[in-house]
Amino acid sequence: MTTRSWIILDCDAGFQPITDTSTTQQHAIGTIVIAKHTTYGVAEFMYAKGVASTVVGDVCMIDTYANTTTRCVAATRGIIGVAMSINVANQYGWYQISGSAVVKAGTVAAQGLMYSTATAGTVDDAAVAGSYILGACFKTADGTPAAGFAVAALSRPFMGGTPT
Repeated sequence: MTTRSWIILDCDAGFQPITDTSTTQQHAIGTIVIAKHTTYGVAEFMYAKGVASTVVGDVCMIDTYANTTTRCVAATRGIIGVAMSINVANQYGWYQISGSAVVKAGTVAAQGLMYSTATAGTVDDAAVAGSYILGACFKTADGTPAAGFAVAALSRPFMGGTPT
């Protein structure tokens, strides 16, 4: 799945590695960096505080106002990112917000739209009212690169609900 081969391209030195978690805040919440991976290409990542039970590949809502994250469930609202580490409560790490990302997924088809589910952090292509994730779709079916995961294309995803 995700490996340590993400290389941050920004000129500033001293960034926390993309797949690391820290008990000490290393950067301002909401900091965005660009990194590249030998398999997944170039992507953007946002720095945020973790939440209990977060694992690699969890799809999470990032609240830069409250300095919190929430593992997505149906009807979550806000900026969406994919956890790059086991970034649990009172820890800090990176969340992918653009590029090709490995996400926890149910049974999905390549090219499917992305929706949050009742299972925290897991997404699916089954349409659920109010749970559509704008700016994200599946590039592979589930099982690629591993069981329970799929590769998704992200373009600064956001959940705002279904307007009435």
